[in-house]
Amino acid sequence: MSYVKINSLSKRFGDVTVFEDIEFNIEKGEFVTLLGPSGCGKSTLLRTLAGLDKANAGQICVDGVDITNVSPQHREIGMVFQSYALFPNMTVEDNVFFGLKMKGSSKKEAKVNLQKMLTLVELNGKEKFYPHELSGGQRQRVALARALIVKPRILLLDEPLSALDAKIRKNLRQQILDIQKELNLTTIFVTHDQEEAMLMSDRIFLMNKGEIIQQGNPVEIYTKPANEFVASFMGNYNLISGETAKHWFNINTTSPKVAIRPESIYIKEAGRHYADHISSPKSAKIISHQLLGNIIRYNLKVENEVLTVDLLNRSSERLMPKGSEIELLFNLNEIQPVGT
Repeated sequence: MSYVKINSLSKRFGDVTVFEDIEFNIEKGEFVTLLGPSGCGKSTLLRTLAGLDKANAGQICVDGVDITNVSPQHREIGMVFQSYALFPNMTVEDNVFFGLKMKGSSKKEAKVNLQKMLTLVELNGKEKFYPHELSGGQRQRVALARALIVKPRILLLDEPLSALDAKIRKNLRQQILDIQKELNLTTIFVTHDQEEAMLMSDRIFLMNKGEIIQQGNPVEIYTKPANEFVASFMGNYNLISGETAKHWFNINTTSPKVAIRPESIYIKEAGRHYADHISSPKSAKIISHQLLGNIIRYNLKVENEVLTVDLLNRSSERLMPKGSEIELLFNLNEIQPVGT
């Protein structure tokens, strides 16, 4: 039996339906990400799981127990918000203590648990600091410690990294993953960042307009998009019509469109042998290029289509100027039919 079971869950605010008949299962210790554009319903879904918003219909079960109508404080669910939600007039110690105090833990027990938790989130020595004396990353770790110290059955993370700069964000997401694996903690993470979802998740639930459009592990979501929305949301897929694909590659497809990843297209190199699953060359002209560190991203015109191609930046000789005439090759094994 799955650890978390969501059955026909719906949420409305007045006449506005945020999501309807949502269903999914999560295994114990799994790290699942709700991914999607702003306004798709992912944060409201998280708040409904936490009990902060009441479901209009459906059922939430954890470890075989229906908690749909259980109050938030009795669900044994920890939640970390984007805004930290720390008490500004309380020290780190008091902020982390707060959850234990609400549970009625003794001061002696709380003190032992506090030191363990501050060690886990690497905040030893910050016990007497106030939130305004801490960096953004440190404040988020206080919020994480406060959620974890009550030993929740499930941890909910609502875009906890979006307000942080890139370096701190990278370090903290690895720290969250390490803690989650160490505690074998069932975790549901909300983000609109595709890269973050790909790096952190065991499974991704991709949402749009209140629906889970596709779910699967990161490789499945990225390499086999279910439809045009998934393909356009997950990176820089090239979408061309099925008719164009038939004309270019002589492939038999009934799909209205096919998706081609930018790294599945190559610029032909003189003297190099290519395997049978590589297409015959197609003439192209470079419209523009971007240097993205170890990747060079080209925009190219092929007949009436504009395509994006990502090449590994092996040397400055690979940076070809605008207007260059080149030949493109396509990995036929990685052309993915998609619906609308």
